[in-house]
Amino acid sequence: MIHVCSLARLHETVRQTGALHIVSLLKDTDRVERPNHIRESNHLVLGMDDITSPMDGYVIPCEEHVGRLISFVRGWDRARPLVMHCYAGISRSTAGAYVAACALNAEHSELRIAQKLRTASATATPNARIVSLADRLLGREGRMVAAIESIGRGLIAYEAVPFRLDLE
Repeated sequence: MIHVCSLARLHETVRQTGALHIVSLLKDTDRVERPNHIRESNHLVLGMDDITSPMDGYVIPCEEHVGRLISFVRGWDRARPLVMHCYAGISRSTAGAYVAACALNAEHSELRIAQKLRTASATATPNARIVSLADRLLGREGRMVAAIESIGRGLIAYEAVPFRLDLE
């Protein structure tokens, strides 16, 4: 299972879930302090801003970021939970969790996974660029993008309540 949280709730979420793998998706990667028991090889850090189109001074999510995310989650043994986080736990991390669930469940419909995401979190608003890049890399032919569009924007919040997205 994948647990999603904000940067502020990272250590608490890792401790409560017993996770041994972490994915960090945020620009200021120096703000992430990896829990002591997490091996460096089990912590993927992707430095990116929460934007969907290029802006001067910002790092846009790119194919390399998403490709590394897909490779990392496919290498995760799933023996213990994985924690996915960004700054607020609303956009980049929810996109990452959705991408991971799609990458690990090729037989499941994109819409079903998106609906599970919405059920798990009322605030989830996956970054559209991350979803679009993954859709192409996973050969989902626009279905991931359409599924996320169908669940709509989540409730507006400063920080999300941590949640769990179960994998089947």
